[in-house]
Amino acid sequence: MPQRFDLIAFDWDGTLFDSTALIVRSMQAAAVDLGLEPPSRERASYVIGMGLIEALRHAMPDLEASRYPELGQRYRHHYFASAHEVTLFDGVPALLRDLKARHHWLAVATGKSRRGLDEALAAVDMKTLFDGTRTADETASKPNPMMLLELMREFGVEPERTLMIGDTTHDLALARNAGCPAVAVTYGAHAHESLLDFEPLLVAHDVKTLHDWLLANA
Repeated sequence: MPQRFDLIAFDWDGTLFDSTALIVRSMQAAAVDLGLEPPSRERASYVIGMGLIEALRHAMPDLEASRYPELGQRYRHHYFASAHEVTLFDGVPALLRDLKARHHWLAVATGKSRRGLDEALAAVDMKTLFDGTRTADETASKPNPMMLLELMREFGVEPERTLMIGDTTHDLALARNAGCPAVAVTYGAHAHESLLDFEPLLVAHDVKTLHDWLLANA
């Protein structure tokens, strides 16, 4: 069948990389370090996908503004201490290789920092599979559309030829704000019902379903 999408952009945490639990634990541990009541799992996982300081402000809104950089440092300490313990979801390498073989441009649009994404890509030996990446510390954080707009401009691709894939409402709102279609996955941070509100082309409950759909429809 004719190729429908030239550019396929993926979120990283909770979509390709099985890091949701680590992010929640690191956020909770950082709060304890500063003598704060740690956020619940639901509150901490909801902000995954945002830039770090913005996420911390939403997860722990009662902290005085001047202390969020310190909280962010403690979060990074806990996250990087255990980042080697997590890896890609099963089936992700094969999915990316198959899409690459079909000559799609592949990109990452993530709320991670540049350092965090580069270290994660190096750890799983995936850097060469992606044609472009954007992180929250070098452009606007989701759901601002800037990440996707910059990627589309970089590759000369129109919104209707661009697909965003993510596990949170922030990812789907990013796609909507950029005028792009989206696919949701439910094995990450946000609940199935909240993702449906954005009318994604597909809601995939596992990587195999996502893989099969992309090969048949992308």
